[in-house]
Amino acid sequence: MTRPLAELARARSGDKGDIVDISLFAADEPTYELLRAHVTAQRVRAHFADRVRGEVTRWELPRLRALKFVLQGALDGGASRSLRSDNLGKCFGPALLRMEIEV
Repeated sequence: MTRPLAELARARSGDKGDIVDISLFAADEPTYELLRAHVTAQRVRAHFADRVRGEVTRWELPRLRALKFVLQGALDGGASRSLRSDNLGKCFGPALLRMEIEV
């Protein structure tokens, strides 16, 4: 059975230039392990395939039960250079929560 990440985790995101930073937080250890197994850099890259042109890197923060993703080339040059109306990085956290994983 699949579930959207919004049912399993919380997210915060922001931007600097053309880079988006997303942190995904689990409420408990079993959920964190589920996220670690299923929310890979490759899956996040595929989820944002129409927006991210660069590399996606993932860091694990086990004491916080969090995964941190850095998305390069995600804002079409950055807020002051892009013609996209939704180019702010804070939009990416809620967008990631729409991704579904197997539970």
